Amino acid sequence: MKSRLHICIAIVCCLGSVSVSISRAGQAEEEAAIRKNAEAYVAAYNQHDAKALAALWSPEAVYMDPSTGESVVGRDEIEKVFTEVFGNLGEAKLEVEVKSVEFVSPNVAIETGTARIIEPKGEPEETQYTAVNVKRDGQWFVDRISEEEPPAPPPSNYERLKDLEWMIGSWIDEDEEATVQTDCEWAKNRNFITRSFAVVVGDHVDMAGMQIIGWDPVAEQIRSWVFDSNGGFGEGKWTRKDDRWLIQQTGTLPDGSKTSAVNILTYIDDNSCTWQSINRVVDGDVLPNVDEVMIVRKPAESFE
Repeated sequence: MKSRLHICIAIVCCLGSVSVSISRAGQAEEEAAIRKNAEAYVAAYNQHDAKALAALWSPEAVYMDPSTGESVVGRDEIEKVFTEVFGNLGEAKLEVEVKSVEFVSPNVAIETGTARIIEPKGEPEETQYTAVNVKRDGQWFVDRISEEEPPAPPPSNYERLKDLEWMIGSWIDEDEEATVQTDCEWAKNRNFITRSFAVVVGDHVDMAGMQIIGWDPVAEQIRSWVFDSNGGFGEGKWTRKDDRWLIQQTGTLPDGSKTSAVNILTYIDDNSCTWQSINRVVDGDVLPNVDEVMIVRKPAESFE
């Protein structure tokens, strides 16, 4: 299947390019014609017309199958290859997306794009291609082709963190003395959730900070790290029990005092949760628990 995909991508590349010496309007006109040819090519491929496809190559075109290293030279040989390909193609269909055309000279252009083979069952096979196109007697033909697999997606721990996705957004916890606003969002590639918070007393911010939540592959556990504007910092280990997250928190205050606590975050619904802190200790001294407080999602701003 992979060699078949390599061949089909090579052909699609014959469909691009316009001359750098023509006017902007002329260039746009030629590119429109090229894209129309691309549609015709896809139709011919899906109709298993090897002769029509081979005619889109230059007479001395060379295609090297990257999976085998074998070269195919000239239209006649290319037609033979496609005849064999179509004999084993089955119900697979081709899709082509021309992404760019760069003009090197009036008669040479570089085309890049993506081609996909769509099977009735299974995932599409995709490659990214670069084609050298040449112009002969007013017509464009593919002359050389190179291709590569699309880059693998970056690794992500989203599956490990998706149970916390309900936290994404802005949240408010307020009483008569202070308001705590928390804003949560995914970091790039969804490997971490970031939570910025601010404690507002009256008309000023009394304290602010940042928490980062991620997956620890060594401990195989969700962990978090928090830093506040007063100079304190800490880390937590998260354990889920039904709709509650127990966060074993340890930290260091600005004066060097060591702290520990168990913070409990309880999911109620997508717009509300509760938070409390128990078993609080600072340098060996036991502190009172913090009663459970309700946290609600911040209403969307109205622009009326």
